[in-house]
Amino acid sequence: MPSRPDLEITSPANPRLKQLVGLRRRRARDEAGVTVVEGFEELELVLDAGVRPRTLFYCPELMLDADAQMGVVEGARSAGVETVRVGRAAFEKVAYREGPDGFLALVPSVRAGLADLDLPEAPLLLVCEGLEKPGNLGAMLRTADAAGVDAVIAVDPVTDWGNPNVVRGSKGTVFSVAVASATLDETLQWLGENGIRLIATTPDTETLHTDADLTGGIAIAVGTEKFGLTDEALRAAEVRVRIPMHGQVNSLNASAAAAIVVYEAVRQRG
Repeated sequence: MPSRPDLEITSPANPRLKQLVGLRRRRARDEAGVTVVEGFEELELVLDAGVRPRTLFYCPELMLDADAQMGVVEGARSAGVETVRVGRAAFEKVAYREGPDGFLALVPSVRAGLADLDLPEAPLLLVCEGLEKPGNLGAMLRTADAAGVDAVIAVDPVTDWGNPNVVRGSKGTVFSVAVASATLDETLQWLGENGIRLIATTPDTETLHTDADLTGGIAIAVGTEKFGLTDEALRAAEVRVRIPMHGQVNSLNASAAAAIVVYEAVRQRG
């Protein structure tokens, strides 16, 4: 069956583009059940993860290599995805980032419940408590994808997994790594039920992260840069670990700290 012809939008005032801009608000994303993915690399990773976009907006004038990249559009169109060609001025209006590369897609929202996680025996998890910055959460997802972390859990999150800056910061790995959102109480109960040890990162301990046993089923917990983990999370941890600091500051960027401890766990687990 031949694919349907593309809709073409050239006016920045088009109602569909206004709806697209509205999805910058979390409530609008939640109500629509969609996540916005912008960028060719991010879109490719999403497609490789088996996610099918609802709509793909594209602008050949902004593509870095239109001859090669139009294949993604044609493949999506052949798969029954609605593809919408957008004029340059209109696309630049709806783009989230400066210097857009001509790709923006609406995909189904990320499933993010603890009950949805399908974990192997002795999983390696990353728990992020109360993170405010979407870019940090996105960077942690990139680390999780690279290190083979089995899931990332956002505890009492300030942002949502569908935030465009989370998607951008993660380079699309929010769709390749299992994720969940929950309260701290829910997370602690779930970890206990599954026999997963909580490892808390904090500067207020004598135990270095290299001296702790990070094998078996563990969840490495990282808090906010300003306040760290809550007292409740610290009390619930089986082990508290710190990263050695030799400069004037006593903490690292949250995503950098997560990467250091996660990779020590990977090293220990062979």
